[in-house]
Amino acid sequence: MTWQIGIGTLLLLVVINLMLWILALPRYVTHRISRFQNELVNRHYDEVDTMYRRMRGWRHDYHNHIQTLTAYLSMAQYDEALTYLELLTEDLAKVDTVLRTGNVKVDAILNSKLALIQERNINVDATAIVPKEISISDIDLSVLIGNLMDNAMEACVKLPEEERFIRVYIDVIKKQLYISVTNSMDGMAKRRGNHFLSDKQGNHGFGLLRIDDIVAKHGGYLNRKAEDGVFATEVMLPLVEL
Repeated sequence: MTWQIGIGTLLLLVVINLMLWILALPRYVTHRISRFQNELVNRHYDEVDTMYRRMRGWRHDYHNHIQTLTAYLSMAQYDEALTYLELLTEDLAKVDTVLRTGNVKVDAILNSKLALIQERNINVDATAIVPKEISISDIDLSVLIGNLMDNAMEACVKLPEEERFIRVYIDVIKKQLYISVTNSMDGMAKRRGNHFLSDKQGNHGFGLLRIDDIVAKHGGYLNRKAEDGVFATEVMLPLVEL
Protein backbone atom coordinates (compact mmCIF):
# COMPACT_ATOMS: atom_id res chain seq x y z
CA MET A 1 0.00 0.00 0.00
CA THR A 2 2.81 2.39 0.94
CA TRP A 3 4.62 1.49 -2.26
CA GLN A 4 1.48 2.25 -4.33
CA ILE A 5 1.04 5.62 -2.59
CA GLY A 6 4.71 6.45 -3.25
CA ILE A 7 4.39 5.64 -6.97
CA GLY A 8 1.16 7.62 -7.21
CA THR A 9 2.73 10.65 -5.56
CA LEU A 10 5.74 10.43 -7.84
CA LEU A 11 3.57 10.25 -10.95
CA LEU A 12 1.52 13.20 -9.71
CA LEU A 13 4.66 15.26 -9.19
CA VAL A 14 5.91 14.34 -12.66
CA VAL A 15 2.59 15.37 -14.23
CA ILE A 16 2.55 18.66 -12.29
CA ASN A 17 6.13 19.47 -13.29
CA LEU A 18 5.37 18.61 -16.90
CA MET A 19 2.31 20.88 -16.94
CA LEU A 20 4.26 23.72 -15.37
CA TRP A 21 7.01 23.33 -17.97
CA ILE A 22 4.49 23.29 -20.82
CA LEU A 23 2.84 26.44 -19.46
CA ALA A 24 6.19 28.19 -18.92
CA LEU A 25 7.79 27.15 -22.23
CA PRO A 26 6.17 29.83 -24.45
CA ARG A 27 7.22 32.56 -22.00
CA TYR A 28 10.75 31.13 -21.86
CA VAL A 29 11.06 31.01 -25.65
CA THR A 30 9.64 34.53 -25.99
CA HIS A 31 12.15 35.78 -23.41
CA ARG A 32 15.06 34.12 -25.22
CA ILE A 33 13.98 35.54 -28.59
CA SER A 34 13.53 39.01 -27.11
CA ARG A 35 16.93 38.85 -25.42
CA PHE A 36 18.60 37.61 -28.60
CA GLN A 37 17.01 40.34 -30.75
CA ASN A 38 17.96 43.04 -28.23
CA GLU A 39 21.58 41.88 -28.26
CA LEU A 40 21.48 41.78 -32.05
CA VAL A 41 20.23 45.38 -32.19
CA ASN A 42 22.89 46.51 -29.69
CA ARG A 43 25.62 44.73 -31.63
CA HIS A 44 24.40 46.25 -34.90
CA TYR A 45 24.41 49.70 -33.29
CA ASP A 46 28.04 49.20 -32.24
CA GLU A 47 28.97 48.13 -35.77
CA VAL A 48 27.32 51.15 -37.39
CA ASP A 49 28.92 53.40 -34.76
CA THR A 50 32.32 52.02 -35.78
CA MET A 51 31.68 53.12 -39.36
CA TYR A 52 30.51 56.58 -38.27
CA ARG A 53 33.58 57.07 -36.07
CA ARG A 54 35.79 56.34 -39.07
CA MET A 55 33.91 58.88 -41.16
CA ARG A 56 34.07 61.52 -38.41
CA GLY A 57 37.81 60.91 -38.04
CA TRP A 58 38.42 61.40 -41.75
CA ARG A 59 36.28 64.55 -41.80
CA HIS A 60 38.24 65.88 -38.80
CA ASP A 61 41.48 65.51 -40.77
CA TYR A 62 40.02 67.05 -43.94
CA HIS A 63 41.47 70.54 -43.36
CA ASN A 64 44.92 69.10 -42.62
CA HIS A 65 44.84 67.22 -45.91
CA ILE A 66 43.86 70.38 -47.80
CA GLN A 67 46.67 72.37 -46.18
CA THR A 68 49.22 69.68 -47.05
CA LEU A 69 48.10 69.56 -50.69
CA THR A 70 48.10 73.36 -50.90
CA ALA A 71 51.67 73.44 -49.60
CA TYR A 72 52.84 70.89 -52.17
CA LEU A 73 51.18 72.81 -55.02
CA SER A 74 52.48 76.20 -53.87
CA MET A 75 56.01 74.79 -54.01
CA ALA A 76 55.33 73.16 -57.39
CA GLN A 77 55.91 69.71 -55.87
CA TYR A 78 53.38 68.07 -58.15
CA ASP A 79 54.68 64.50 -57.82
CA GLU A 80 54.43 64.72 -54.05
CA ALA A 81 50.90 66.12 -54.31
CA LEU A 82 49.88 63.29 -56.63
CA THR A 83 51.34 60.67 -54.30
CA TYR A 84 49.52 62.25 -51.38
CA LEU A 85 46.23 62.17 -53.31
CA GLU A 86 46.73 58.49 -54.07
CA LEU A 87 47.27 57.76 -50.37
CA LEU A 88 44.12 59.73 -49.53
CA THR A 89 42.15 57.73 -52.08
CA GLU A 90 43.25 54.47 -50.45
CA ASP A 91 42.37 55.81 -47.00
CA LEU A 92 38.97 57.06 -48.15
CA ALA A 93 38.19 53.66 -49.65
CA LYS A 94 38.37 52.22 -46.14
CA VAL A 95 35.84 54.76 -44.90
CA ASP A 96 33.45 54.69 -47.84
CA THR A 97 30.73 52.06 -48.15
CA VAL A 98 32.50 48.77 -48.75
CA LEU A 99 29.76 47.19 -50.81
CA ARG A 100 26.72 48.38 -52.75
CA THR A 101 24.34 45.54 -53.51
CA GLY A 102 21.40 47.49 -54.90
CA ASN A 103 19.35 46.81 -51.77
CA VAL A 104 19.57 49.32 -48.89
CA LYS A 105 18.71 46.89 -46.10
CA VAL A 106 21.29 44.34 -47.30
CA ASP A 107 23.87 47.13 -47.67
CA ALA A 108 23.30 48.18 -44.05
CA ILE A 109 23.90 44.78 -42.46
CA LEU A 110 26.69 43.71 -44.85
CA ASN A 111 28.72 46.90 -44.62
CA SER A 112 28.52 47.04 -40.84
CA LYS A 113 29.86 43.48 -40.69
CA LEU A 114 32.53 44.12 -43.32
CA ALA A 115 33.78 47.10 -41.31
CA LEU A 116 34.29 44.81 -38.31
CA ILE A 117 35.96 42.17 -40.50
CA GLN A 118 38.52 44.72 -41.68
CA GLU A 119 39.20 45.82 -38.11
CA ARG A 120 40.02 42.21 -37.25
CA ASN A 121 42.56 41.99 -40.10
CA ILE A 122 40.59 39.32 -41.95
CA ASN A 123 41.08 39.04 -45.70
CA VAL A 124 37.62 39.40 -47.25
CA ASP A 125 36.24 38.97 -50.76
CA ALA A 126 32.60 40.04 -51.02
CA THR A 127 30.30 40.17 -54.04
CA ALA A 128 26.59 40.87 -53.67
CA ILE A 129 23.78 41.76 -56.08
CA VAL A 130 20.30 42.00 -54.57
CA PRO A 131 17.08 43.50 -56.00
CA LYS A 132 15.94 46.80 -54.50
CA GLU A 133 12.75 45.22 -53.16
CA ILE A 134 12.46 41.58 -52.09
CA SER A 135 9.83 39.59 -50.25
CA ILE A 136 12.04 38.66 -47.28
CA SER A 137 11.63 40.91 -44.23
CA ASP A 138 14.36 43.23 -42.95
CA ILE A 139 14.50 41.39 -39.62
CA ASP A 140 14.89 37.97 -41.21
CA LEU A 141 17.62 39.22 -43.55
CA SER A 142 19.49 40.96 -40.72
CA VAL A 143 19.35 37.93 -38.45
CA LEU A 144 20.34 35.54 -41.24
CA ILE A 145 23.21 37.52 -42.77
CA GLY A 146 24.31 38.89 -39.39
CA ASN A 147 24.69 35.46 -37.84
CA LEU A 148 26.43 34.00 -40.88
CA MET A 149 29.00 36.82 -40.79
CA ASP A 150 29.39 36.71 -37.00
CA ASN A 151 30.05 32.97 -37.08
CA ALA A 152 32.63 33.41 -39.84
CA MET A 153 34.41 36.18 -37.92
CA GLU A 154 34.47 34.23 -34.67
CA ALA A 155 36.04 31.27 -36.45
CA CYS A 156 38.66 33.40 -38.22
CA VAL A 157 39.96 35.34 -35.22
CA LYS A 158 41.18 32.08 -33.68
CA LEU A 159 43.72 31.82 -36.50
CA PRO A 160 46.93 33.75 -37.22
CA GLU A 161 46.18 36.85 -39.31
CA GLU A 162 47.79 35.46 -42.45
CA GLU A 163 45.38 32.49 -42.43
CA ARG A 164 42.16 34.46 -41.97
CA PHE A 165 39.75 34.79 -44.89
CA ILE A 166 36.03 35.19 -45.53
CA ARG A 167 34.34 34.93 -48.92
CA VAL A 168 30.80 36.22 -49.35
CA TYR A 169 28.66 35.80 -52.46
CA ILE A 170 25.02 36.89 -52.72
CA ASP A 171 22.93 36.90 -55.90
CA VAL A 172 19.52 35.99 -57.28
CA ILE A 173 19.57 32.62 -59.02
CA LYS A 174 16.43 31.20 -60.61
CA LYS A 175 14.10 33.43 -58.54
CA GLN A 176 15.88 32.51 -55.31
CA LEU A 177 18.15 34.58 -53.10
CA TYR A 178 21.43 32.70 -52.93
CA ILE A 179 23.78 33.43 -50.00
CA SER A 180 27.18 31.79 -49.63
CA VAL A 181 29.64 32.46 -46.80
CA THR A 182 32.96 30.60 -46.66
CA ASN A 183 35.61 31.12 -44.00
CA SER A 184 38.82 29.69 -42.67
CA MET A 185 38.75 27.97 -39.29
CA ASP A 186 40.97 26.16 -36.83
CA GLY A 187 40.79 22.41 -37.48
CA MET A 188 37.53 20.59 -38.10
CA ALA A 189 34.02 21.68 -37.17
CA LYS A 190 32.27 19.73 -34.43
CA ARG A 191 29.13 17.89 -35.40
CA ARG A 192 26.49 15.60 -33.96
CA GLY A 193 24.96 13.44 -36.65
CA ASN A 194 24.02 15.76 -39.53
CA HIS A 195 24.15 18.89 -37.35
CA PHE A 196 27.18 21.10 -36.82
CA LEU A 197 27.78 22.31 -33.28
CA SER A 198 28.90 25.71 -32.09
CA ASP A 199 32.06 26.10 -30.02
CA LYS A 200 30.04 28.45 -27.84
CA GLN A 201 26.93 27.83 -25.83
CA GLY A 202 24.05 30.18 -25.18
CA ASN A 203 23.23 32.91 -27.67
CA HIS A 204 25.76 31.82 -30.27
CA GLY A 205 24.16 28.39 -30.52
CA PHE A 206 20.76 30.06 -30.43
CA GLY A 207 21.84 32.12 -33.45
CA LEU A 208 22.51 28.95 -35.42
CA LEU A 209 18.99 27.77 -34.61
CA ARG A 210 17.59 31.12 -35.77
CA ILE A 211 19.30 30.63 -39.13
CA ASP A 212 17.70 27.20 -39.41
CA ASP A 213 14.30 28.62 -38.42
CA ILE A 214 14.40 31.45 -40.95
CA VAL A 215 15.38 29.12 -43.80
CA ALA A 216 12.59 26.74 -42.82
CA LYS A 217 10.11 29.62 -42.48
CA HIS A 218 10.70 30.65 -46.09
CA GLY A 219 10.79 27.10 -47.41
CA GLY A 220 14.43 27.53 -48.34
CA TYR A 221 17.51 25.35 -48.65
CA LEU A 222 20.40 25.25 -46.19
CA ASN A 223 23.68 23.41 -46.64
CA ARG A 224 26.69 23.50 -44.34
CA LYS A 225 29.97 21.92 -45.38
CA ALA A 226 33.23 21.56 -43.50
CA GLU A 227 36.68 20.47 -44.55
CA ASP A 228 39.90 20.71 -42.60
CA GLY A 229 40.40 24.43 -42.07
CA VAL A 230 37.39 25.63 -44.10
CA PHE A 231 33.69 26.03 -43.32
CA ALA A 232 31.02 26.96 -45.87
CA THR A 233 27.32 27.74 -45.60
CA GLU A 234 24.92 27.97 -48.55
CA VAL A 235 21.38 29.33 -48.25
CA MET A 236 18.71 29.61 -50.91
CA LEU A 237 15.45 31.45 -50.17
CA PRO A 238 12.57 31.52 -52.68
CA LEU A 239 11.60 35.05 -53.72
CA VAL A 240 7.97 35.99 -54.20
CA GLU A 241 7.28 38.59 -56.89
CA LEU A 242 6.16 41.90 -55.34
